[in-house]
Amino acid sequence: MKIKGSVPDGVALMRDEYGIPHIQADDLAGAYWGMGYAHARDRAMQMGLMRLLGQGRVAECLDGSDESVEVDRFFRRMNWYGSMAAQIDLLTPETRSLVDAYCAGVNVRFGEARPWEFRALGYRPEPWTVEDVLLMSRMTGYLTLATSQAEIERLFVEMVQAGVDDAQLDVLFPGCVKNLDRGLLEKVRLGERVVPDAVKWTVGGPRMMASNNWAVSAERSATGHALFAYDPHLEINRLPSVWVEQVVELPDDTVFTATMPGLAGPLVGRKDDLSWGATYAFMDAVDSWIEECRDGDFRREDRFEPFTERSERILVKKGETVEAVFYENMHGVLDGDPHEAGFYLATRWAPADSGAETLNAVSDIWAARTVEEAQPIFGRLETAWNWVFADSSGRIGYQMSGQFPIRDEGATGFVPMPGWDPRWDWRGFVDPADLPGVIDPPGGVVVTANNDLNHLGATDPINMPMGDYRARRITDLLSEEPVDLDTFRRIHQDTYSLQAEEMMAILAPLLPASRIGHRLGGWDFRYEPDSQGAVLFEAFYRELLVEMFAPDGMGQPVVDHLVNATGVFIDFYQNFDRILLSPESPWLGGRELDSVYRNAFDRVDSDEDRRWGDVNQVTLTHILLGGKLPGWAGFDVGPIEIKGGRATPHQGQIYESAGRTTSFVPSLRLMADMGESGLLTVLAGGPSDRRFSKWYTSDLERWQRGEYKDLRRLGESEK
Repeated sequence: MKIKGSVPDGVALMRDEYGIPHIQADDLAGAYWGMGYAHARDRAMQMGLMRLLGQGRVAECLDGSDESVEVDRFFRRMNWYGSMAAQIDLLTPETRSLVDAYCAGVNVRFGEARPWEFRALGYRPEPWTVEDVLLMSRMTGYLTLATSQAEIERLFVEMVQAGVDDAQLDVLFPGCVKNLDRGLLEKVRLGERVVPDAVKWTVGGPRMMASNNWAVSAERSATGHALFAYDPHLEINRLPSVWVEQVVELPDDTVFTATMPGLAGPLVGRKDDLSWGATYAFMDAVDSWIEECRDGDFRREDRFEPFTERSERILVKKGETVEAVFYENMHGVLDGDPHEAGFYLATRWAPADSGAETLNAVSDIWAARTVEEAQPIFGRLETAWNWVFADSSGRIGYQMSGQFPIRDEGATGFVPMPGWDPRWDWRGFVDPADLPGVIDPPGGVVVTANNDLNHLGATDPINMPMGDYRARRITDLLSEEPVDLDTFRRIHQDTYSLQAEEMMAILAPLLPASRIGHRLGGWDFRYEPDSQGAVLFEAFYRELLVEMFAPDGMGQPVVDHLVNATGVFIDFYQNFDRILLSPESPWLGGRELDSVYRNAFDRVDSDEDRRWGDVNQVTLTHILLGGKLPGWAGFDVGPIEIKGGRATPHQGQIYESAGRTTSFVPSLRLMADMGESGLLTVLAGGPSDRRFSKWYTSDLERWQRGEYKDLRRLGESEK
């Protein structure tokens, strides 16, 4: 089926049987034009929403609610459009021409049709520009960080001010609390939350948090070729999917890619000779400094200097314009009003003013054929990711990307330091060659799952990784012989929890001879939909967090808030589990670990008979109209049962926060045998954001069944 529209010479756009656009092009300029056109055809509404978020114009163009104003205020604070001109000047001529071609394709489609949702709201999208491509790149890299590193560092300050002692802080945040000046930090006036709830859970932007990727070398593979797999875990309870798939057919190569609408170039996927995928790296690329302020100025050594003052006018649909003023210095944006004397935090994200080198690197990906060629290219990307590669020669590799600040040796990057002392200023960024990376490691396997990978580099960019349960489980499953794509299929569906196994080793001897005790004691540690043990364990785990951290430290209200209204226990559970599994800890306060476990279990509801599938469900809701139309209209889909938990390879983390449901679930699955052509994929959704398109959720049932599409160049038969 040919896609209609004004297509340049040398470019053809077709759909395959799965609705995936195939862009056939004579050169890269034509490929970029086709990718832009196809993005705008299939995901114009999604692109428009993301851009309005990044611009801070949701209240102006879509919804004048107080929540929308709060979202706009946050993104105006980021000021991502303020440094665009300098970045555009840093694009290479080749990259600029490719991005321009992408934008041209988008704008041809924008001129042909406008999403009816935008027509109903009276909004007409402006032409897509190179600035918008840079904006999408920054948003993709930041939205995760905004909900993780900034939040945990803010929690640390709140805990200091609440009187949590040094010993407790040190075991919760090991290695991160040196040079802590409690007296100074207690003086800091905390204003707005670093990341308002309305931003964290807004439906327009994805949380790129938990993911798995791995590769097996030819020597370890049953097929004699390198094997590659990837499954990013993010919010699936939204339609359309965050991802959109495309196939680019060039005269001498075929690129199968999953991208995000509005981004120019291949994001993850494979070429004929190379495959790649990314997990979030948990790099510490955000810092806060303590600023001493008075009369609108900040202290710098023994003098006071003026902030740069930036005024923003947030237009409000059917409401009054909101004036927002932000104060900035070399340390970022101030959280407070410097005209009121006191101590405040200023916060900076390393890649906030970047983007050009990322686009330049993406342009070079098209020519990369080997792991050795790919590693330095992906290392140049300015946002923090763990890239895993496999190539057709049988080799595998890994490379972290991201701008990692060079700090004074006394700074952890976690504890806010005095902004008036230049000693604590950043001194540039670490050379990507010094970031963690490896080619052909011993054992012939590379696995990343948001775990600590500092040992693979000359520097330590990760200070708050996720738990290593998923990485260890995947590594264990890859130790079986022989390893092939059937092994990968089983790993993609695996629901075994090493976290549960380790905690149950402590709890099992304490279980009573009761109905609930027998049920939990006989559990196989798998989060399958029919499992009742998974429900009981999750109830126990929640009570365990309260029992350990509430009595002598955070207090019941704080723990309840962290569990019910934040992602702290979701994103950083390793920090808390380390204490929950330790028989000696200052958090025990003289108690025995067994007594903490026993008391937590005693509070679990003894009448709990529900299946995991009964409690672990999501409804996939339309990102603009979700919940606003009756179910029969078909904009929302579900509820559907989700297997897996927080620590299983098939992650199934679903939770309520700030009144919204969010999820970390495999949103996309990819795998490839590099000795074969094509790519096996499945998407938790479909190619189109048009509700009445047959491609709206065309992949969802296949995704639920654990099956895959076999994507190939048009006319090539399946294997």
